[in-house]
Amino acid sequence: MTDAELIERARSDPAAFRTLYDRYAGRIHRYHLRRTRHEEAALDLTAETFAQAWVARLRFADAAGGSAGPWLYGIARHVLLVSVRRGRLERRACERLGVMEALDRMPAAVEPQERWLDGLDEALADLPAAQREALVLRVVADLGYDEIADHLSTSEEAARARVSRGLTTLRSQLTDPTEARP
Repeated sequence: MTDAELIERARSDPAAFRTLYDRYAGRIHRYHLRRTRHEEAALDLTAETFAQAWVARLRFADAAGGSAGPWLYGIARHVLLVSVRRGRLERRACERLGVMEALDRMPAAVEPQERWLDGLDEALADLPAAQREALVLRVVADLGYDEIADHLSTSEEAARARVSRGLTTLRSQLTDPTEARP
């Protein structure tokens, strides 16, 4: 069964989503682990990635020939970016409120760092403009494909193709080539 078929089935059968999770959890975890270099943070980010995928499963449309990989990696990147931003905002708020001393006495938590996204800006910059813009609208702005198509004055299918091609290219640029794939 393809990933797309599993997601379609997962709309009414949670066990199908579990199968998709089993296929991708290790790879998504390694993606986060390479960027965080911290096991607990990678586990938390992996869990959040699949929680977001579960919620978004009703909006999934097969744009990668039956594979959910580009879709899941896009969600993983978005989850990582939100985590980095949230960490910065929380730290600034604590500094302004003068509660840094209390924060320093708390057990150490993993502080999201910009280096988790190392290479991403360069990889995005190397994409063709149409793919880059479609990816930003989909992953960062969290727009649906119909909204992306309207924004780019193109068809929904063309918007899906641009996002899919962009994600595929990013994945090949950011994935460790020595990583074994199941």
